[in-house]
Amino acid sequence: MSGPTDREQITQGQRQFSDDELQDLVASTDSGARDPSSKGVAMLIAGLALAWSLFQLWIAQPQLWFAEYLPVLNSSQTRPIHLTFAIVLAFLAYPAFKGSPRDRVPVTDWILLIVGGGCAFYVFWFSDHLALTARSGLPTDTQVYIGAVGLLCLLEASRRALGPALTVVGSLFLLYAYMGTGWLIPELVEHEGLSFTALMNAQWLDTAGVFGIPLGVSTAFVFLFVLFGSLLDKAGAGNYFIKLAFAGLGHLRGGPAKAAVVGSAMTGLISGSSIANVVTTGTFTIPLMKRVGFTSEQAGSVEVASSVNGQIMPPVMGAAAFLMVEFIGISYVEVIKHAFIPAVISYIALVYIVHLEALKKDMPALGEAKSFIGLILNFFIGFAIAGAAFTALIYAMGALESALPALSGPIAIVGLLAVYIYLVSVAAKRPDLEVDDPNATEIKLPTVKEVYATGLHYVLPIVVLVWFLMVERQSPAKSAFYATSLMLFIIVTQRPLKALFRGQGGQLAAEFKGGFDDLIAGLIGGARNMIGIGVATAAAGIIVATVTKTPIGTELAGLVEMLSGGNLLLMLMLIGLFSLILGMGLPTTANYIVVSSLMASVVVSLGAQEGLIVPLIAAHLFVFYFGIMADVTPPVGLASFAAAAVSGGDPIKTGFTAFFYSLRTVALPFLFIFNPTLILYGVDLGTWAGIFEAITVFIVATIAMLLFAAATQGYFFARSRIYESAMLLLVAFTLFVPNVWLDMVQSPFRDAPPAEFESALAEAEADSQLRLLISGPDFDTGEIVELTLPVTVSDAPAAQRVSDTGILMFEEGDIMRLDEPMFGSDAGDAMADFDFYSDEPVQLVSVQVPQNRMPKEVFYLPALLLLGLVIALQRRRQTKPAF
Repeated sequence: MSGPTDREQITQGQRQFSDDELQDLVASTDSGARDPSSKGVAMLIAGLALAWSLFQLWIAQPQLWFAEYLPVLNSSQTRPIHLTFAIVLAFLAYPAFKGSPRDRVPVTDWILLIVGGGCAFYVFWFSDHLALTARSGLPTDTQVYIGAVGLLCLLEASRRALGPALTVVGSLFLLYAYMGTGWLIPELVEHEGLSFTALMNAQWLDTAGVFGIPLGVSTAFVFLFVLFGSLLDKAGAGNYFIKLAFAGLGHLRGGPAKAAVVGSAMTGLISGSSIANVVTTGTFTIPLMKRVGFTSEQAGSVEVASSVNGQIMPPVMGAAAFLMVEFIGISYVEVIKHAFIPAVISYIALVYIVHLEALKKDMPALGEAKSFIGLILNFFIGFAIAGAAFTALIYAMGALESALPALSGPIAIVGLLAVYIYLVSVAAKRPDLEVDDPNATEIKLPTVKEVYATGLHYVLPIVVLVWFLMVERQSPAKSAFYATSLMLFIIVTQRPLKALFRGQGGQLAAEFKGGFDDLIAGLIGGARNMIGIGVATAAAGIIVATVTKTPIGTELAGLVEMLSGGNLLLMLMLIGLFSLILGMGLPTTANYIVVSSLMASVVVSLGAQEGLIVPLIAAHLFVFYFGIMADVTPPVGLASFAAAAVSGGDPIKTGFTAFFYSLRTVALPFLFIFNPTLILYGVDLGTWAGIFEAITVFIVATIAMLLFAAATQGYFFARSRIYESAMLLLVAFTLFVPNVWLDMVQSPFRDAPPAEFESALAEAEADSQLRLLISGPDFDTGEIVELTLPVTVSDAPAAQRVSDTGILMFEEGDIMRLDEPMFGSDAGDAMADFDFYSDEPVQLVSVQVPQNRMPKEVFYLPALLLLGLVIALQRRRQTKPAF
């Protein structure tokens, strides 16, 4: 639902924010604020955006599109074309400054778009020539000049589309790479500096800088998902999701706020922008939240917290999911598996926080109040039915493929078409959902029965997406292509089909035209929403290339270690703070690229030095969570400023309140660093035991997160006293990471002498893990450093297991000396910073062998007893139902 009409105003002090101004706020950050009065220029912008969408659909599945007439392009050719569209549209759609004309394109912008677009297109047109010259280390002077001009144009396009943050950061990294030394550059990360030619070659002409992995992910994956979301929204799915959330939750205490949380979670599936999410859902939800008793700042904060959390919700995660696939080297399904539980329990906790606020203020429900417990029960029943139906579909398709392998595809398509037509026929029996007015005198909330059937056909493309991702295990690009293809069909046909079912055959032509217009608008809107992301991923490539070509990527760990004094928890807090600062003012995609390039490996390496084995996916999620918190946190907090514009509240106070509501999102990264089971790391979902473990983890983590929310909000069954909040925090901590207490009581490993490494490896069970404590001189500084190296035991015969590790060792007197590990092995990558040719040996200090311990769940018992004590204390003071 969009917000109030243009006549209705939302007031902040003396300033008025109309619906047009709020949409302009979204446009200025997401799709470009320029609205040219010249029909020709407007048509040019729309035509280029449409062409970009069609180009992306073609390269997604080239065999389906004019394969006989057009060549198939490789990634080194598609990326420059992608960036060409982004740069040209950035200068067309985004004015240079707030005071720059919006109704026309100045001459300077025409020059910039031609020059900037030309520099990007040069990389495509002369890709073969670049392969023989620049990419072979022999760039020409012309190529270097083109690279320099292209970088300047890219940074300016980034400034316009994203604000100054990424431009400033990118410029600083370019200066650092070029200069190497200077009074502002710490000695630890100094280097000789790159020549101007080498810098331009690395950044623009090579395939690892601007045109590297981040832009490749934007080209191959992100565009299709953004386009998919744009088409869904244009078809009416956004309004449907918010209506459904209000139908289900609006009748509860603080119902509008609960509906805002759930609605933002659902729209987070189709929106890659927290700011757009705030304004789109907030113009409806924020006035209703204020109506039932939330202050302006609280209402804005709830919307900010729920909208920003949409960025951590699979499957898109603000495009970070696709970048993690490339950066970490795991499958997309694995990323979704690891990110799912933290995102879901974070949303559940936010609903509970809103519920507690409603209890504290004794807020009324909108309309007839309903049971919160009953709603939760209905949700789980519906979830179970949906899960059972999806499981039955998997088995049915498996049986069909076994019986009729050649016809299973066509039969599935016909079946999908039949289901779609049936669902549209059901929707046609009900009136189309209208956009409600939150400022109306009387609010009539719909019921789930009235709403759910009107948009079930919108769920089909999401089911197709999930099917190809999770069941067929297709690539994200191909899965998004199939889902988008179905969405293209739906957006064109839903209106004429409804007209047919309603007996309005005379309106078929008009409805077809309306559907086609929606299609074109969706394609154009998707491309315009991609301008900032395309420019951001290209500009973030500057940081990635700098990290690769200079010591900053490897030496940053030393800087953090020095600042923290070697304390692991303080290290993690510093890394979280750095990630937060680096993410300020950057969109989700760009800030993840920046913070993961700089900080993810730091988390892993520093953890290893302290004996904590941190999975790489946990490190990436850690920095990602803190990066997106920059959208909440003052003084930048773009989403908080957008919410304040809607609510009429104070932006800084809104930001701080939103940060307070988001404490659970701040705590989660620390928890899954110390207990990776929370992200289902090491849990095999292909077995019943793994599924049972995952369900157990989810239930326990949800309870723990609810208790954490109650502790931070100071309310459980009644207003909490300080010691009760402390007790609740202790219980939540124990449920989240019981292994911390267990490690204090019983060490997880016993130390064995280095000479027993081979025997310990031979006796260990396959797929178990030993840890090696290694000491030796650092390659750069010569100082003695220590590393805890995890070694996974292979299922090979005992005699072969040592060679499978890639570790080479020999006895030298009383020590077990290590030689340089086998190239390409995990041990080789982990031990790359040791100097194996120094006079000081790299040696194996000890072998840490897992030992049998009591189960960590034993600590749940005292935690639950403590929880019972808190409940008993608060029940004496309870004056209203807790749910």
